[in-house]
Amino acid sequence: MQPTDIQQPQYFHKVVDCQWACPAHTPVPEYIRLIAEGRYADAYMINWKSNVFPGILGRTCDRPCEPACRRVRVEDEPVAICRLKRVAADNKEDIRDRLPPPAAASNGKRIACVGAGPASLTVARDLAPLGYEVTIFDADAKAGGMIRSQIPRFRLPETVIDEEVGYITGLGPVMRLGERIDSLGALLAQDFDAIFVGSGAPRGRDLDIPGRAETAANVHIGIDWLSSVSFGHIEKIGRRVIVLGGGNTAMDCCRTSRRLGGEDVKVVVRSGFEEMKASPWEKEDAMHEDIPILNFMVPKSFTHEAGRLTGVMFEKVQPAYDDRGRRRLEPTGEPDVHLECDDVLVAVGQENSFPWIERDIGIAFNEWDMPVVSEVTFASTNPRVFFGGDSAFGPKNIIWAVAHGHDAAISIHKLCQGDDPSARPDPGVTLVSQKMGIHEWSYDNDVSLDRRYRVPLRNKAEALGNVRLEVELGFDGLTGFKEAERCLNCDMETVFKEPLCIECDACVDICPMDCITFTEDGEEEELRVRLTAPALNPTQDLYVSSPLKTGRIMVKDEDVCLHCGLCAERCPTGAWDMQKFLLNMTHAEGACSR
Repeated sequence: MQPTDIQQPQYFHKVVDCQWACPAHTPVPEYIRLIAEGRYADAYMINWKSNVFPGILGRTCDRPCEPACRRVRVEDEPVAICRLKRVAADNKEDIRDRLPPPAAASNGKRIACVGAGPASLTVARDLAPLGYEVTIFDADAKAGGMIRSQIPRFRLPETVIDEEVGYITGLGPVMRLGERIDSLGALLAQDFDAIFVGSGAPRGRDLDIPGRAETAANVHIGIDWLSSVSFGHIEKIGRRVIVLGGGNTAMDCCRTSRRLGGEDVKVVVRSGFEEMKASPWEKEDAMHEDIPILNFMVPKSFTHEAGRLTGVMFEKVQPAYDDRGRRRLEPTGEPDVHLECDDVLVAVGQENSFPWIERDIGIAFNEWDMPVVSEVTFASTNPRVFFGGDSAFGPKNIIWAVAHGHDAAISIHKLCQGDDPSARPDPGVTLVSQKMGIHEWSYDNDVSLDRRYRVPLRNKAEALGNVRLEVELGFDGLTGFKEAERCLNCDMETVFKEPLCIECDACVDICPMDCITFTEDGEEEELRVRLTAPALNPTQDLYVSSPLKTGRIMVKDEDVCLHCGLCAERCPTGAWDMQKFLLNMTHAEGACSR
């Protein structure tokens, strides 16, 4: 194998699994250490640069970082990365003097953002300080998009939204709220230098089954219903409620129903429990509030009498597999099941709707009626129009919208400055030794068994009595410290210096994970299986040295390394060192070549 080039930014980036998994590539271990030190504002600002909405995401993020967390190599539960983000947000001091000031002067370039959701707000956050005249259009009276309209207040208080959206609107974008864009062609005619479309996936899917028209008064589209609740237009629901769907929107619908008078609330899903799209913690929260989840049931019809909804008829199904292993659902042959209800909430998915985008303005659409968008630049086939968030590739979540906004802002900046938007800038990287003494490090490298701490919840009876009362109370300072200490500091990298190695195997002897091997070289596939502990995860690299004095090579399996530093402590020659890897993604301010 070729020796590993650790100067390549992506090498150690992939080793910091949580940061690699985060769409915005937030430096997770860096801000967690700052929380453990009580430096909450510093931790908040690291998050604000990367993911823009630390307090919002600390309550609502879909947490792609946590399944990747290396703590699961030691025990079952990952570090509560998302909830630690909230610790920084809840405990910081006033950070407004740390934010970029509004631009002193315009650079003469005008940018329009359609929609005031997380993607557009991220574009404004990156471009407004550079002197761009950013105008944000939204049909709603307040900015925030789906953050404000679709996430219930018992999960995300409006004060948090106002604070973090306010940090961005304070940078100087012109907010054209209450103003719907009905024609992209007309917007292009206003001579904006670029337009960013971040209008989300505003249309909830309906169910076209018998009885739908007759029961229209009591069958509601989930995302529309949640918006009406958020804006105070709906304050009650029937006693018996059925929620159709297995995603996070369905979980929000059922939990909101419990707070608006629903005493008998059920979630009914066509898939199995494990296949549901809802996050595991969302399902747990629903069941904690006494909401049953019924699986493998497909709605066949809405039943009604004299124009009044009486229930839903379901067919029971089961999974079956064809010769290629493809899964399908087939009827079990059991009798249909009728569930009585007063209201139904349909939360079976969301889709994009672009009736306001003319088809003759240079924007190509694909077979799913979605705009053709570059996954690198986020540009459409009209070079002045960019897409991001749910508008670009369909419904995902807030952190993906933020990542799209950062990337689109780079492209817009490059376009406006005459650079090639497809030439993407490398991230900034530092790699610095953490040695404080002969065998001492600047971080706590103790790896101990320590189970994940549970976030305290408000009393259930109290929580269910108020749709705007936040359920999760967040970690206090001490518990936040204890949870932060569970982090294994995966950005503290083991760096090997071949000339200093005497091949004494001391590092091999002390490694608790058997991840270091001195052996003969070979092809990767063959080499992986003859290491001290076979390296069976090909998605994570092997750290391979150049040939040593004996002709052997050092091979370390990055997949199971705990970054404990024992190899570096034991090494008598200093061939091993622990060095902090810090990767900062380049945003618009550093993206241009001139």
